[in-house]
Amino acid sequence: MRLCAWYLYGEKHRGYALNPVANFHLQNGSVLWRINWMGDTSPRGIGASCGMMVNYRYFLEETASNSALYLASKQVRASQQVLALVAQFQQNSKL
Repeated sequence: MRLCAWYLYGEKHRGYALNPVANFHLQNGSVLWRINWMGDTSPRGIGASCGMMVNYRYFLEETASNSALYLASKQVRASQQVLALVAQFQQNSKL
C-alpha cells in the first residue's frame, strides 16, 4: 500500500501524475482520498493493481482551487491516510 501511495502521489511524468486515472481525477479537482487493500479481487483487478482500489473524493467547494493548484504547480491534494503511507514509503525506500 505504501508503494501504491507513492506511485499515485509521487511518481510523475512532466510533473503530473504518472497514472492516467489519477491524472484525470486530479486535473478535475479531486483529492487522492483512500487506498483500499483488496478492493478489487476480480481477476482483472488482481492482475492490474494487485487488488488495490483507490478512491478520489470531490469536495465541490474545493474542486476549482484543487484543479488550478494541480494544473499550475502540479501539487497533489491527498488525505492524511495517503500522506501517511507516502511518508512511510519515503522512510523505508532505498530509491
